[in-house]
Amino acid sequence: MRYWLFKSEPSVWSWDDQVAKGRAGEEWDGVRNYQARNFMREMEPGDRGFFYHSQSEKAVVGIVEISAAAHPDSTTDDDRWDCVDIRAVRALDAPVTLGAIKARDDLSEMILVRNSRLSVQPVTEAEWQAICAMGGVDP
Repeated sequence: MRYWLFKSEPSVWSWDDQVAKGRAGEEWDGVRNYQARNFMREMEPGDRGFFYHSQSEKAVVGIVEISAAAHPDSTTDDDRWDCVDIRAVRALDAPVTLGAIKARDDLSEMILVRNSRLSVQPVTEAEWQAICAMGGVDP
């Protein structure tokens, strides 16, 4: 299993929106960055990811699961763009803020810290374990 992080502006697509989609989940569509798209092409069903509220909140708020491998993004006719489907697994007991992540030396190399603009990114197993613990969730 691999781990990922998905960033979304809560005013556009929030954790509550994701949860409302239930078991069916939703396409993670609209990504128009080649690096983020390539990461989605690496994902497999069953992989887990953090759901991160960007902009004002700047916090990991939940855990999602990849429910469908990369496929053409339904929001465009341009065949360069793929997406995956994700479904909510659970909210963190306590949101983990970007500030809290940056305060830890063991998370200083995390892509979220080094490249804050990338909307879809990999997370190492050690980073996954640390953030789950910070959020009060058993990894």
